[in-house]
Amino acid sequence: MIRFYNGKILTLKDDFNIIENGEVWTDGDKICYVGESKENDALFEREIDLNGNLLMPSFKNAHTHSAMTFARSYCDDMPLQEWLYNKIFPLEALLTGDDVAALSKVAFLEYLSGGISACFDMYYFPENMAKASVETGFRTVMCGAVNNFKESVPLLEEYYKKYNSYHDLISYQLGFHAEYTTDEKIMKGIAKLAEKYKAPVYMHSSETMEETQACINSKNKTPTELFDKLGLFNYGGGAFHSVWLCNEDMEIYKKRGVWAVINSGSNCKLASGVARVEDMLNKGINLAIGTDGPSSNNALDMFREMYLTCVLQKIKNKDASSMNANEVLKMATVGSARCMGLNDCDIIQQGKKADLIVIDLKKPSMQPVHDITKNLVYSASKDCIKLTMVNGKILYENGDFPTLDIEKIYYEADCVTKRITQ
Repeated sequence: MIRFYNGKILTLKDDFNIIENGEVWTDGDKICYVGESKENDALFEREIDLNGNLLMPSFKNAHTHSAMTFARSYCDDMPLQEWLYNKIFPLEALLTGDDVAALSKVAFLEYLSGGISACFDMYYFPENMAKASVETGFRTVMCGAVNNFKESVPLLEEYYKKYNSYHDLISYQLGFHAEYTTDEKIMKGIAKLAEKYKAPVYMHSSETMEETQACINSKNKTPTELFDKLGLFNYGGGAFHSVWLCNEDMEIYKKRGVWAVINSGSNCKLASGVARVEDMLNKGINLAIGTDGPSSNNALDMFREMYLTCVLQKIKNKDASSMNANEVLKMATVGSARCMGLNDCDIIQQGKKADLIVIDLKKPSMQPVHDITKNLVYSASKDCIKLTMVNGKILYENGDFPTLDIEKIYYEADCVTKRITQ
């Protein structure tokens, strides 16, 4: 058992209230006590004095492509389609499963140092990704990446069955790349799988104006309307980016319980646009946050995503009161967890998974403490992360990764990157 005591606890169970002088106990991978400090005679493996700092649920990255660390700052300042087809796809064709494992571990280090305990990863070679996650102790939800060029509906079903009973740290969701890379025949096949397993489906959608308009021109429907017609959203799901949504699209999201996964940093860098997050919030649409991949963002930083998501709404709506920062904090933690199917990792509560972070309130950016949750969105950074715990194990603490050989991880990833880029 591990005891966190003498700190502030933000559970996010019902609201944004903070337990003063609180403590949390973990037993194995679970939280076994949450509340005010109390006398006890329990035998703890370790007792961590929070020294007045904040313990809260970890961030979850609800959309990323972890292995794309190979292209971080390799081909920046380009339009999306040119970047994707002329630069990224040719390099991806050279990757092996072992490459994906090595490259993803670099992303895991970045996630952990920024308080992210889980990612929703859309990529290839799931066996290698799963092994890399288990080896490092990181939690990964894998998402199907079927398109016209890679993988298939039968393989998607095989992955779905295998990786949802693979390991406690691993799960899998049905998915495909996007409307513009995937034939309707394939999408119909995935819709049948969704019906068979009563499962949600996830995909990139309405990321750019050009993509959305091309779908309207060729199919007389928006991507969202097409997916709904095909039955892909009958059991919910999620749409990564969701920038160019019309009001009718939003009604479908609301009706079907579809998650809009917002990727503000990537959408800014690729000039894709600014999603109508405030409108979605007002309509009661499910909202989550992801970074997108490290080749299009280029950081895997939830603090930056929260800040951008908040302030871009103020500019878009020409209203400084748009988008309450607390709602954005909830998107990056509780919302992202539930979007990914991690309903046991969403809040701090007895019986939930011990995916926790400690925020250093002594950092200059967190002073003075007028409003801790607003500080987290508007002024905090990754430097404020003191500790990241995943599944009850401390994987990052005070700048160190006690269970990981970071030099080996960097070396192996660098070898892959040099081979495919040179």
